[in-house]
Amino acid sequence: MPLITEALIAKTLPRCKLPGMWADALEPALQRYDIRSPERIAAFLAQTGHESGQFNVLQENLRYTSAERLLKVWPRRFPSIDSAQPYVNDPQALANVVYAKRLGNGDIASGDGWRFRGRGIIQLTGRSNYVQAGAALGLDFVAHPDLLLEPGPAAMAAAWFWASRGLNALADDRTSDNDLEDFTEITRRINGGAVGLKERFALYQRVEQALA
Repeated sequence: MPLITEALIAKTLPRCKLPGMWADALEPALQRYDIRSPERIAAFLAQTGHESGQFNVLQENLRYTSAERLLKVWPRRFPSIDSAQPYVNDPQALANVVYAKRLGNGDIASGDGWRFRGRGIIQLTGRSNYVQAGAALGLDFVAHPDLLLEPGPAAMAAAWFWASRGLNALADDRTSDNDLEDFTEITRRINGGAVGLKERFALYQRVEQALA
């Protein structure tokens, strides 16, 4: 019996345009990385579903239409309106600035920020993550980063990232712990913060109920 079905995705992620295709892509990834229990599947679908706009958006949107918004999202990079203004409506320049010398990337001039911007259903970001995921999966994400826009590689890379960050253990149901606390930590390890936590947890509960 499959771990994940078209019907499950259609029910819990109703905005997903191609639930059958994603069920087919996710099944081998979940099997390979032991994301098999209802709790693990629910947490994984909730997080990846949120990150990817219910499996419809596989590339980070770095087009910001106001300097004020850039200050809010990237306060450490842009301390003032004037510093942010040149990057309004310029996603490539923005990526090269905000991701420079982070996550294994080179400096601004290297172009690594744009080349290794968030892709896939878990928004794999940065040269080091592209290198490590590619090595684990036998795919050259460094030379061919757009492979992460394809369902199969996107699903496998997300499951690899999940397992490599110890997220199965956090997703496991233990009666003595706090599910929301664990889910919050999962969100932090994926997102770097707790952006969209309420929506992610609501989705988790919906998937968990559907699997019951």
